[in-house]
Amino acid sequence: MIGRMWRGRTTEANADAYETLLRTNMLPGIKSVDGYQGAYVLRRPVGDGVEFVTLTLFDSLDAVRGFAGPDYEKAVIIPEAEALLSMTEPNAAHFEIVVRPD
Repeated sequence: MIGRMWRGRTTEANADAYETLLRTNMLPGIKSVDGYQGAYVLRRPVGDGVEFVTLTLFDSLDAVRGFAGPDYEKAVIIPEAEALLSMTEPNAAHFEIVVRPD
């Protein structure tokens, strides 16, 4: 299994709206990708904003490519999210998951 980790930041004012967008639009939209196995979303206050880390889970790098395209390391940010984000990482990091909850 592959974990795709990406970070972005919002202002405090946009944090709830971004979380809602993740829950209602972005993550449900990924469910149709073959090999998608779910996601974790982490949220924490940082300075004058809120940082989000998404860890999406896929069966393989081929499944990641099915989501992100051939340049799979590039961040996938929909325009509605970009409008709410104050900082984005340009790339996602990919990890082989070697230990997971039972």
